[in-house]
Amino acid sequence: MRKPRDFDADLKALDDKARELKTRKVRQLGELVIATGADALSADELVGALVVLAETKEAGKKEAWAKRGAAFFQSRARRTSAAPDRNTDGAPAQQSGPQPASVRKGTA
Repeated sequence: MRKPRDFDADLKALDDKARELKTRKVRQLGELVIATGADALSADELVGALVVLAETKEAGKKEAWAKRGAAFFQSRARRTSAAPDRNTDGAPAQQSGPQPASVRKGTA
């Protein structure tokens, strides 16, 4: 006879996993804001920019922003690949020290 399945334990494990994933997502978004230099913006400015991005229907603009984002991550990967303590969990690596002006001032 098979052992009955403990649905409560399964649900708790799934809830714990979902909570962990949500926490990691929030942390990675924060790291991304810092890595791009967007932490220099006020919360209102950052939210306003994100609202404009979300409301944009022009495919050309979205494609250009996506290319710029991909280029940002590729340039960061090249800069950090030589570092011995690479961040390999998929989160963008966080730079220490001040951000270069070209990264902070970049706007779309």
